[in-house]
Amino acid sequence: MKNLTHLRKKKPARMVAIGLLLAVQTAVGQAPKTSADYLNRARETYTNVWRRYRVPAHNLFSENYPSNRNDTLTYMQGGNVKEKAVSFLWPFSGMFSATNVLLKVPSERKAQLHYLDSLVTGIEAYRDSSRSPVGYQAYPVQFEKSDRYYDDNGLVGIDYMEAYLNTQNPLYLKRAKDVFTFILSGWDDELGGGVTWLEGHRDQKPACSNGMATLTALKLYQGTKDPQYLQWGKKFYNWMHTSLLDSTGVYANDRKATGAVNRVFYTYNSGSMLEAAVLLYQFTGDKQYLKQAEQLAKDTYVHFSKQKHPASSAIQIDLPWFVTVLFRGYEALYRVNGDYQYITKIKQSLDYAWQNSRDQYGLVTHSWTPQPAELAKPKWLLDEACIAELYARLSLLEKERETKK
Repeated sequence: MKNLTHLRKKKPARMVAIGLLLAVQTAVGQAPKTSADYLNRARETYTNVWRRYRVPAHNLFSENYPSNRNDTLTYMQGGNVKEKAVSFLWPFSGMFSATNVLLKVPSERKAQLHYLDSLVTGIEAYRDSSRSPVGYQAYPVQFEKSDRYYDDNGLVGIDYMEAYLNTQNPLYLKRAKDVFTFILSGWDDELGGGVTWLEGHRDQKPACSNGMATLTALKLYQGTKDPQYLQWGKKFYNWMHTSLLDSTGVYANDRKATGAVNRVFYTYNSGSMLEAAVLLYQFTGDKQYLKQAEQLAKDTYVHFSKQKHPASSAIQIDLPWFVTVLFRGYEALYRVNGDYQYITKIKQSLDYAWQNSRDQYGLVTHSWTPQPAELAKPKWLLDEACIAELYARLSLLEKERETKK
């Protein structure tokens, strides 16, 4: 699992007053938002991130904004890594994902193609060809040699496949295939299959690595119709389904080398498998996958709505990006069964955050709540990138629903 702690600084009194005013406005009710409203929010967030986080000298982004490089990052092996000149791969990938969604909006496509070119150049800065097979390391190779995580590489594979499906650029397909070759280099038969979290470490086989590998394989199949990718998608999916699906109905975080299951639950682990189940149903027509997807959607919502969470949110916001991955699963399911209830719940939670939990720079807090200390501290790149992605997704969904009315 990946995690992060941030710096804190004093919140301006003006922001307290604004937050209280917005809370009152929310309490008395807001008019329903339209697809255009959500697109404006996506644009605003996306351009704000580019303006504030961009490090032009390296064609990359900073980890936080504002940044003084004193933050301690805890989402790598061993933890306690100091913030550096640019972001690590995981948060950078959030902007790649947001761009892929905005590319689907006709009015944004021309501009987003330029952003995509820049992001592809940027993500290649993490590509390590000194080790075989080629893979993407956690930090840009121009600065240092660093670890290569299988879940990070799954994210790169998914992003490249989404870019390929958006543009049909064969280079993106090739890079996604190369990423999947790297992921498969981590597969072994211990614990019945699956890949580990980190290259060279065999202490655990986590849902994050295997869930993202499942999606990479299935999106490769979507783009190529090559049956080997469908078979690998099924293999990863089956390993996850038999090894990590908990009695609660949601997916556990990992299985240790001893075989013991780490019964910690995060929204994204179930989210990736929810999207994968829908894709398998679409590709095979096998209704067992649709049944599993519908059950997982229900169980995930029930489980995370019961966990400790702010009254303003429908479910636990364990990490905004984690919830974004879950949203992708809910969206995929909606497109096959028309059930919009889960999307509505996250939309309402996000709208509260937008109205009440933005700081003086227009950046949303990590918890989606207006806590003074949290409003005052620097905001993480990944937390903001996923706001742009979520609002872009909501804009597309609401546009479709408006058209049907």
